[in-house]
Amino acid sequence: MNDADPIRIAVIGSGPAGFYAAGHLLADRSGRIEVDMFERLPTPWGLVRSGVAPDHPKIKSVTRVYEKTAADARFRFYGNVELGRDIDREDLLEHYHAIVYATGTPGDRPLGIPGEDLEGSWPATDFVGWYNGHPDHKDLDFDLTCERAVVIGNGNVALDVARMLTLAHSELAKTDTADHALESLERSGVKEVVVVGRRGPAQAAFTNPELIELGEMQDVDVIVDPKEIEAALAIEDPNMDPTAERNVKGLREYASRARKGSSRRIVLRFLRSPVELIGEEGKVTGVLLCKNELIPDEHGHLRATATEERETIEAGLVLRAVGYRGKALPGVPFDERRSLISNDEGRVTDLDGAHLVGEYVVGWIKRGPSGVIGTNKKDAQQTVNAILEDIAAGKLLSPESPEPETVHEMLLRRRPDLVSYEGWEGIDRHERALGEPSGRPRVKLTDIDEMLRVAAAEQPSDEPLDTLGLR
Repeated sequence: MNDADPIRIAVIGSGPAGFYAAGHLLADRSGRIEVDMFERLPTPWGLVRSGVAPDHPKIKSVTRVYEKTAADARFRFYGNVELGRDIDREDLLEHYHAIVYATGTPGDRPLGIPGEDLEGSWPATDFVGWYNGHPDHKDLDFDLTCERAVVIGNGNVALDVARMLTLAHSELAKTDTADHALESLERSGVKEVVVVGRRGPAQAAFTNPELIELGEMQDVDVIVDPKEIEAALAIEDPNMDPTAERNVKGLREYASRARKGSSRRIVLRFLRSPVELIGEEGKVTGVLLCKNELIPDEHGHLRATATEERETIEAGLVLRAVGYRGKALPGVPFDERRSLISNDEGRVTDLDGAHLVGEYVVGWIKRGPSGVIGTNKKDAQQTVNAILEDIAAGKLLSPESPEPETVHEMLLRRRPDLVSYEGWEGIDRHERALGEPSGRPRVKLTDIDEMLRVAAAEQPSDEPLDTLGLR
């Protein structure tokens, strides 16, 4: 490989981390880097499309940045192509100088308590995917006939789920909530959502905007017990940051509010942990909670410690939002304890800590499910800096067949219905057109076969590579 040859890099995953990594790579001043992005779905954007709450359209506008990356002539998108099904790690090693894994952490973290498998007990990831129209979750059947739901967790996902369960239909109807979820939520019998956190209000993981918007909802009372709040704050947290201080101020404000007599309620509870899900005839009917107390450890950090005090909350739906877990990729070293790809600041390592030449990782599957969408930009830059250092040091892979046309021909043989970026743009236009008559940003396609039919109309598969425009 001489200094004028292209440097071919594969990015596995098209969520924020993958697109930020691609953007940083293509911004390299040498102009030599070419990026092929692989996505198992026909659609890109990852959690921006399938994880961000439908009533947060401003957050989704970040895709404009990714669209600029996709417009680069050195970028190609291969949708409906899955690692482990259509290509494997050995294929990537044979065709690319570097590989960047950006697959996120799609698995849910279980509670590990009795009754978790009862009907009516769900991971929040399933519920979020369902109302966002993710193809993997579109056929799930959530029973919303109960009057009370319990959400376990104190992060933004927990508040998103609580909000989606209590938003008025008039608020949801103007969003891109999946049609099947819109219909089900309109008929919902849920009147109260109890959000339970194991730690105190000063240690809650949600952000200020998420907390504030609960109080701006139509026909919803936000209930916070002032005695519970003050009891939890009796022990001062020396590590309280400005976000936590604003959260505490907001919670105290909710606690002092007069109730409006709204038809729905969100109740925020703290220092409680589920110890068992209670059920009858195989269906969840309640949650047994233990009360916690905050005890400082040897470093001064407050830890939630269980007491003997118990209480039961009746509920017909329980959603756990206590974190995500990564899933191992075939042949890629995986840290089972942390549920992440083994790495050293973005360089993939074997389980003994040695760097694997030419393999890198970005995003949640690198560092864990933390931060907001923008956090992935800095994270991706760290990994790209490592790649650029390794390019300068001559430490990349030496693929046998790095030619773009070789990869393309292999993929067409294995996956004739792959989706180009133009194919995705066709899906995008189709969805927006469906939403326009009702004033919605889009009506999402949730069936993969339908997506592929729409995409196929935009990308004749018999054209040669240079005119197919696989951006």
